[in-house]
Amino acid sequence: MSEEYTARLFMNGGSQAVRLPKECRFSGVAVRVRRVGCTVILEPLEKPDWPVGYWERLTSLPGLPDDVARPEDIPSPDRERALDDWAGA
Repeated sequence: MSEEYTARLFMNGGSQAVRLPKECRFSGVAVRVRRVGCTVILEPLEKPDWPVGYWERLTSLPGLPDDVARPEDIPSPDRERALDDWAGA
């Protein structure tokens, strides 16, 4: 993602807060915060689920060697999201 946005800073109690544009919103209730030099990085704590059909598409790609095996710990379909939705996550 190479989009760039401007966000507003404000005080919330004794903490500084950032009002994120809707294009940069996180799901969940918390994020990981890291400082690298003068840069502050916000990362989601929850990893996105595998999209529906991901492993089937991966193993059906032409030109893959015969020894490429499907992993045994594939997430259940009820935890997966549609492939089209995952691309924007």
